[in-house]
Order: sequence, then C-alpha cells, then structure tokens
Amino acid sequence: MDDASLSNGDLSGSQSVDRALRLLALVGREAEHGVQLSGIVEESGLNKPTVRRLLLALMRAGLVEQEARTRRYFLGEEAYVLGTLASRRHGLLELSLESLRNLSDATMDTSFLSVRRGNYSVCLHREEGTYPVRTHALQVGNQHPLGIGAGSLAMLSSLDDDEVETILAANRRVLETQYPYYPAEQIRDDIATARRLGYALNPGRIVAGSWGLGLAIRFPDGRIAGALSLAAIDSRMSDRRQPELARHLRKEVESVENKLRNMFMPAGAWP
Repeated sequence: MDDASLSNGDLSGSQSVDRALRLLALVGREAEHGVQLSGIVEESGLNKPTVRRLLLALMRAGLVEQEARTRRYFLGEEAYVLGTLASRRHGLLELSLESLRNLSDATMDTSFLSVRRGNYSVCLHREEGTYPVRTHALQVGNQHPLGIGAGSLAMLSSLDDDEVETILAANRRVLETQYPYYPAEQIRDDIATARRLGYALNPGRIVAGSWGLGLAIRFPDGRIAGALSLAAIDSRMSDRRQPELARHLRKEVESVENKLRNMFMPAGAWP
C-alpha cells in the first residue's frame, strides 16, 4: 500500500499504530535537540501529510510536543511519565530517591514524589518515615486531579492563573462528583495560601487528620517536573512545625533541581 492511499485513510489500524510508533522512536532519538518535520519525513519514508497527521495524533496523546519557537518536535510529557512509571531506575524518580530518604530520615514522616499527568497528579514513590503513627492517604500509583493533595496542590499553585482556571474547568465534573467537600473555590483559596506561605498545605482536606506539605520541582526551563511532599497526622503539622518541614522540603527540592540542571544543561551553561 503506497503513501497516497495511506494519506486517504485506507491504512488499517494496526499499520497506523506501527507507523506512529516509528515516528515516536524517531523523535525519541533526538530527545535533547528535537527534530524538524523535514527530518522525520526523510527518515520515515512517509509523505508529509501522513507524517503531520500521525504527529498530531501523538501530540493529542501527549507523547510528542512541538516547541513553538523552533517548530521542532520533542518527546512529550506523557512519554516521560510512562517511562518513569515503567522504570524505577531512570528519570526524576531516580534523581529524587536520595532526597526522599533524606526527608523521611530528617522528619520521621512519610515523603512522596508526584508528577503531573495532564490535568492530574500521580504518585510515583512513597518513602516511609519512622514515626509510629502514619497516614496512608496516598499510595504509589494514586492519581488525583491537580490541586487535590499537597504535592498536587504545589504543582497547581506554581502555574499561572490562566492555566489554573483551565485545569479547574477541565476537572470540574470529577471535582464535583468525587470531591464535593472540596469545591474549586476552596482550591483557589488554598492556591493563594500556598503562594503566600511559599509551600502548599493540605490541612486534612482529603482525609480527616491527614495533613501534608508540598513544594514543586521545576525543570531548568521553568516547567513543572513534579513535587516533593510530606504527610503526617495533624498533630505533627502544627503551625510551629510547618516552617521547619518547609525548610527540609526546600533543601531537597533544590537538590533535585540541581541534578536536573546537570542532566539537561551543558557544562558552562548555568547562569
């Protein structure tokens, strides 16, 4: 079957998937610098309309993204999240494990790494503390709308107001049905509090008596990479102790961000 028939939509579903995955692999080979459309067309052997259509499908799935200024194609956020979930040896999780251990050792409380997945937050790792009374509100693999939980709220609070409103609107139905006790207006108030305090605070809004503090992690270009958070019973999250916990979080977030800078920025490129 030639590319002309392919571009007319006559290709079977499995063949379309094969070709889309081939394009994904081509983009992945140039993960650092991205690749231009002409390069993908040349490498794939497909015609330009077909490549454009398949790339758009990959972009809708979040597997590929196009940089607005250069028009180059890069692996998307969903590709990163899937890779992180599939492997505990690479990516943000690997870079954060030492910091998670440091947090739980220093505070005796449970620490977490979460990442953004579209309009949601997903927990990648839970590091148990040694304090005998623990909270079990968040487990590895749990997914919540952005704003629900300390790490999730930290990521949402770090976005600009327009994006916050877009996400809240997109999640309106699930918030109303699954979290009726936590309306969008309360999330907005909690965002304002997080920006004022310098850390996100979940004062038992999801599970009574289970409190959390969170701080967002950023890539070198300013995008949100994820969040570190701490959770404990309410008596261990007093107003007096919160600044101390925030200092521990800030120290470890800076450590992870420095590792990300070393990974993504060439030597001598730091400001």
